[in-house]
Amino acid sequence: MTTRRELLIAGGAGLSALILRKAAAQDDEQWRQKIYPATLQMDKNMEPGHKPVVISTWNHGMAANLAAWEVLKDGGRALDAAEAGVRICEADPAVTSVGYGGRPDRDGHVTLDACCMDEHGNAGSVAFLQDILHPISVARKVMEETPHVMLVGTGAQRFALDQGFKKQDLLTEKAHKDWQEWKKTSEYRPWTPASDPASDPAHDTIGLLTLDAAGNLSGCCTTSGLAYKMHGRVGDSPIIGAALFVDNEVGAACATGVGEEVMKTVGSFLIVELMRQGLSPASACAEAVARIVHKNPQWREVQVGYLAVDRSGHIGAFSLQPGFQFALTYESNHALLDAEYWQES
Repeated sequence: MTTRRELLIAGGAGLSALILRKAAAQDDEQWRQKIYPATLQMDKNMEPGHKPVVISTWNHGMAANLAAWEVLKDGGRALDAAEAGVRICEADPAVTSVGYGGRPDRDGHVTLDACCMDEHGNAGSVAFLQDILHPISVARKVMEETPHVMLVGTGAQRFALDQGFKKQDLLTEKAHKDWQEWKKTSEYRPWTPASDPASDPAHDTIGLLTLDAAGNLSGCCTTSGLAYKMHGRVGDSPIIGAALFVDNEVGAACATGVGEEVMKTVGSFLIVELMRQGLSPASACAEAVARIVHKNPQWREVQVGYLAVDRSGHIGAFSLQPGFQFALTYESNHALLDAEYWQES
């Protein structure tokens, strides 16, 4: 039997916990006011959400969004739209960080990572896949045709061939030439600040999120990874919860940039959970960036960008460094926008 003394102790502990939670909430609000006032202003002036809507990373997302919109405008499913969108980048040799034309690893091999997630929480991914043009479609096949979530390497390639995909050399003449030039110094930098990031069409991963007319969310992410990485390196792009996470009751998020930082903070899952707790998409993205700054003293040497959309069609974007752009498409609007970014106080 519980004694009166034990009840008082338990009650006191509960009161203390409540006081601590209240103080922590106040500290969190002060922290938010300090680190990302721009997103708070964005929240205050937030427009009504849009449905359907497409949002994707970098300027190569502009063409991807248009392909996705062709599916959504006719009442199509969010997952079909997301896959159709990123396939555009996978097949474009001008996009040197995704699919065909992607820059190779330091041994000269183009290795691909991709994942997708639908409105039901189903997910599929492939990692370290070679010689297959559309890894995102292989990832979807993994989701729909197997009991697994991820296949890698030769196993992923064998599965793709069994599903009817064809082998293709993905190393373009330009990518090969760039690799040969890189080998003269073999200086490896996972991210190099650019004076004019918008002028460079070869940024990084494409992550694309869709909300369809029925109110369902999906997302896709695909990349050839960091140029001149170690052979065998896999980034965040095939990792559910890191590069991409979708919860149809809350929202969806995706990541781009140096994948190691995204993986260590499980960025996309974090953003969706923060939205579940009441943060807007913009503030949730900013908080995910804040975690990287807090955890990594060398944060100035890397770039990470996040996108998010909630069930109402509100969108958010935030990055670690300046220069991150994202494509937004809804109704008659189709624009490339600059994301807010971390600014030291």
